[in-house]
Amino acid sequence: MYKDKYHPKVKKDLNKIDIPVQKDIIENQLSKILSNPEEAGSSLHGDLEGIKSYHFTKNKVEYRIAYIIDSKEQIVYILSIAKRENFYDLLKNRT
Repeated sequence: MYKDKYHPKVKKDLNKIDIPVQKDIIENQLSKILSNPEEAGSSLHGDLEGIKSYHFTKNKVEYRIAYIIDSKEQIVYILSIAKRENFYDLLKNRT
């Protein structure tokens, strides 16, 4: 399993999300990414090439987790966690 590292603003991202969804992300969604990061997310294109985006829905709301894989070091670097509606603008500001 890969190790995880986080962008400094990911904690703020999580604080904007409802607590039950935060728990689901921490307990379930991140482990799915860390167990198989190449297959868990889809590759982004254009300005965001090289970044993977993991999608999930909770309570009829779509969420995204953006990450970069360092296969050599076995690290997944989490860049952003947010609702889909403002995810891509937020992510462009972080890269």
